This record gives sequence, structure tokens and C-alpha cells, in this order.
Amino acid sequence: MEAYKWSSDTLFILIGAVMVLAMHAGFAFLELGTVRKKNQVNALVKILSDFAVSTIVYFFIGYSVAYGVNFFAGAETLMEKSGYELTKFFFLLTFAAAVPAIISGGIAERAKFHPQLIATFLLVGLVYPFFEGIAWNQHFGIQAWLKASFGVEFHDFAGSVVVHAMGGWLALPAVLLLGARRGRYGNDGQISAHPPSSIPFLALGAWILTVGWFGFNVMSAQTLEKISGLVAINSLMAMAGGTLAALWLGRNDPGFAHNGPLAGLVAVCAGSDIMHPIGALAVGAGAGVMFVVMFTLTQNRWKIDDVLGVWPLHGLCGAWGGIAAGIFGLKALGGAGGVAFLPQLIMTILAIGIALAGGFVIYGALKIIVGLRLDPEQEFNGADLTIHKITATPEREPSW
Repeated sequence: MEAYKWSSDTLFILIGAVMVLAMHAGFAFLELGTVRKKNQVNALVKILSDFAVSTIVYFFIGYSVAYGVNFFAGAETLMEKSGYELTKFFFLLTFAAAVPAIISGGIAERAKFHPQLIATFLLVGLVYPFFEGIAWNQHFGIQAWLKASFGVEFHDFAGSVVVHAMGGWLALPAVLLLGARRGRYGNDGQISAHPPSSIPFLALGAWILTVGWFGFNVMSAQTLEKISGLVAINSLMAMAGGTLAALWLGRNDPGFAHNGPLAGLVAVCAGSDIMHPIGALAVGAGAGVMFVVMFTLTQNRWKIDDVLGVWPLHGLCGAWGGIAAGIFGLKALGGAGGVAFLPQLIMTILAIGIALAGGFVIYGALKIIVGLRLDPEQEFNGADLTIHKITATPEREPSW
């Protein structure tokens, strides 16, 4: 019976890992549809390469930093229980790899390819798991201090803060250090539109992310006995709230409409297991409004060229979700309780501080040592990747 339990849990978390893995196709197509056509190949290769680097560094370094697991010792322990411990690594890897995928959207169309791979190595190997260990593995006694001080720990069921806020706030230093795309903002204050190259691809990316998000959230239970249908319903309500709020405030703009559900889902991750569905709806709607307002401000007034709006979408909506769990998770507002406002606020601020510090150190050092930005000719032509046309016969060339 025990073997059956572990086999079932292994299958459960494996399905979740595969669903979140599929979300990376969503990141790719969301970026593909948003950037200009000349940068589409670069966007696709960058997402895939980032995931491969994330896999290697999280296996050898990051997972150990966060959870103290050594894959080179106690192999029998890791491989028993139907490989559950190893499959859990796969699931949590897909979360870690979401961080460079988030950053990729902010720095698109002018960042060098290989320095970003170096940044991915450092972020997934050190910065992200440093905070992951604090939030999800009791490192440095911070969670214990919060419980002793406020009666409850910081609660982030599926990563509003641990994954999304970290990713969004890590992206902000990279975007600021890179500067805007050439021609985006004129000296006279005029703004060049740079419209999305493909709304259908953008929409496809949003839909892939939305569907995979139910694995992201529901499978965060990690075992069958902890699964909660409430998480699925709350995710659904937040998605709907984010969509309608962004659709309304964005005046039916398809870019806002398709990012609205993502904003809602980012925000609901933290409290999806403890909120009332009406609370989740409010949290999602608030995130949809936040994304439209802050994306417009960053692009038009502050002239921060965050191509996909990853700082508003993931950084701000993720922070909102972490704090909102301490509000809408309270029993007074129909939630399940077990949370408090101040622990949520304190840890959210800590995550932002770690992300900003890590982002400025890593991207600042890379800018000085190897450079972050494409040269003018490469940026004009679209990428620093070389496409070699390999032909089977002289008469036939590949479609690209």
C-alpha cells in the first residue's frame, strides 16, 4: 500500500511538472507574438536555451541551495519511493526555470544572447534558490521568527512571490541597465509604437500559459492527499477577473485582454488554497487593473522599455498576490485563515530587496565585463544568432 501511495504521488507531481514544462512554450509564443518579426527566431531559441541551462544549474547547484539535497550522496534514498524525490526536483525545476523565461520578455529585442545565459546560470543557481529556501524550506529562521512574532508564517502556496515577484523584480534591473530599444523613444518625446508582430501567436502563448497554470497551482500540493479543488476554482475565478478587468480598462485591446488572465493567475498563486472564490475574483480583477495601469505608465510616461511588461505583470502582480493572501485569506473575508497581513508584507518586501540586489549585481557586472546589449547593426538586423541553412538537396532549403 505504501508503494502504491508513492507511485500515485509520483505520477501526480510528474503530470504537474509536464504541465508547467508546457508553459514554457507559452512564454515562448507570448514573446514571439509580441516582438517584431526579425526577432522571433531569437526569442524561441532563447527560451529553450534558458530552460536547458536552468536544468543543469538547478540540478547541480540550485536545488541544493534551496533544499539541501545532494544528488551525489544517498542515491538509494533519492531513487526509492518510485523516484518521487527526483520527480519533485523536476517539478520545482520548472518553477525555477520560469524566472529567466520571465526576464526574457522584458529584455527582448536588444539583449545579447550569451550574457543572458550566464545570467540565467547565476540567477537559477544562486539568487532564486536563496529566497526559495527562505520561503519554502525554513532557511535562516525567518519563517520561524515570523511565526513567533505574528502567530503564522509567510504563506505562498504556488509562488506569487517566490517565482513571479522574484522574476519580475529581477527583470527590472536588466531592463533599466539595457535601456530602450533603438528608435523606441525620440529626443522630442515621441514614442514609436513597435506593435506586436502576431496577435494570434501572442494569444496562443497566453492560452498555453493559462492551461498550464492549473498544473502550476493545483499540483503545488505535491501529493494526492493534499490536492484541493478550491485551488482550481480560485485559479479559474482569478483568471476570469483579470481578463475582464484588463479588457474593460484596456478598451478591448487584444494585448491587454490576453495578458489579463495571466495577471490574475500570477496574483492568485499565493492564496489559491485559502481564499474564498469571490476573494480570488477580486484579487484577479485587481491584478488586471494593476497590469494595464502600470504597463501604460512604464511604457508611456516613465519610458521604461519593458517589452512584454514583465515587471508590471509578474513583479507587481506577484507582490500584490503575496500581500493579498494576507487579506483575502483571513476568515473575516471568507478565507480559511492561517495567514496574517504583516508576514505577507514583510516577506514580499524581502523578496523584492533580494531580487533587486541580485539583479543589479549580476546584470551590472555582465554589462561591465562582457556587455549586455547588441551592437547597432545586430539590433537593426534582429539578433546575434547565426542561422546556418542546412539543405538535403540543392533544390530544397529549410522554411526559415
